[in-house]
Amino acid sequence: MKTKDDFLNGQILLIDKPLEWSSFQAVNALKWAIRKKFHLKKFKIGHAGTLDPLATGLLIICTGKFTKKIPELQGQVKEYTGTFTLGATTPSYDLETGVDKTFSTEHITNEQIKNVAKQFLGEIEQVPPVFSALKKDGKRLYEFAREGKKVEVKSRKIEILEFEIVQIEMPKIHFRVVCSKGTYIRSLAHDFGKSLQSGAHLSSLRRTKIGDFNVNNAVTPMVFKENL
Repeated sequence: MKTKDDFLNGQILLIDKPLEWSSFQAVNALKWAIRKKFHLKKFKIGHAGTLDPLATGLLIICTGKFTKKIPELQGQVKEYTGTFTLGATTPSYDLETGVDKTFSTEHITNEQIKNVAKQFLGEIEQVPPVFSALKKDGKRLYEFAREGKKVEVKSRKIEILEFEIVQIEMPKIHFRVVCSKGTYIRSLAHDFGKSLQSGAHLSSLRRTKIGDFNVNNAVTPMVFKENL
């Protein structure tokens, strides 16, 4: 069992974030559980890399002195699994918003899908989604997007180290991606659809690894509280 001093001196906690929870909610759930158990007024806690509410999987939460490790952990290579749905786009590039355009998928072959995946390997320029927490002029991009305002989003260099098409069940494509910090899988879905002369959006996402940390060793916030 962990002691109060363990959390103050620093812990790296591996959490499997549930669907529809924000990363902030997950951190908060742990913060209140630890504070209540050890009667702590104040202690440091934070996560190393946001996961969207519609994504599940590995969230690294650091406590105490280990919050200093957050920048280093954020820079680690990440692995994701998930599903793209072809033939339709959404403004947020995922299921946060409804479908705005539909496209034909009849021309798309399995071979084309596999060939397009290869085109994304290596260093590429990627434009983050307008529905993201990145800031422009002191305001988060999704705030502009929700107000219906057009914003120019600059592309950034990212690296796709592995891109595996695990299964094709048209219009769904199941994938596994290993990528650098700053990669938006939603943008990858959007660009993937474009490259197939169609459209696509991200319909499910799970973060499975961050560096050497694996979601198989993570617990949900509920299990963490029970075992505290």
